[in-house]
Amino acid sequence: MKLDVEKATHREIYNLLIGLVAPRPIALVTSMDEDGCLNAAPFSAYNYLCTDPPVVGIGVGNRDSDGLVAKDTARNIRRTGEFVVNVVTEDLAEQMNTCATDFPAGVSELEMAGLETAESAVVKVPRIARAHAALECREHTTLEIGRSRIILGRVVAFYVEDRYIDPAGPYVRADELHAIGRMNGLGNYVRTRDAFLNIPRIPYEEWEKGKR
Repeated sequence: MKLDVEKATHREIYNLLIGLVAPRPIALVTSMDEDGCLNAAPFSAYNYLCTDPPVVGIGVGNRDSDGLVAKDTARNIRRTGEFVVNVVTEDLAEQMNTCATDFPAGVSELEMAGLETAESAVVKVPRIARAHAALECREHTTLEIGRSRIILGRVVAFYVEDRYIDPAGPYVRADELHAIGRMNGLGNYVRTRDAFLNIPRIPYEEWEKGKR
């Protein structure tokens, strides 16, 4: 099929994007408002964008009501300038899914998911205690594009449980961490357990030899 974006509906575009840009890492973001009330919400429009300085990007759509109202996560980050990306692993999948529920105002997603928090090292926003790894971030900038906001966060601290770190690098033992990814449609995810492929890069000199 071929689809002209100018003639397509938002749903058609969304369905194709989430099916083709996959698997996607999941950021379970904790944020805090000015009064200290915590929010937790998952986002799969998420990735790291550069390493010097370390920056991650999160796409947050506005609320569906009229497309102009920011979601709690985007509003909190704009007002306090801080957030934490908690890495979603297999053992946090159900809790992450609970945090995606559109609870009424005043209801704590963390409480509903049975999740406790732990103090972060640099930012005021706490991380999720059960998360095996987390990235503490400060807002670099927020771009408003159409009905969405793109949040760029500068990573100011990393937290990883020691058992998932190879000190030689240090490297993350990703094949033991068992992060999950988001696929197409609601409720579709992918495991990384027993799914790693190792395809070494080919140095140019070796590639040249292989042509002959």
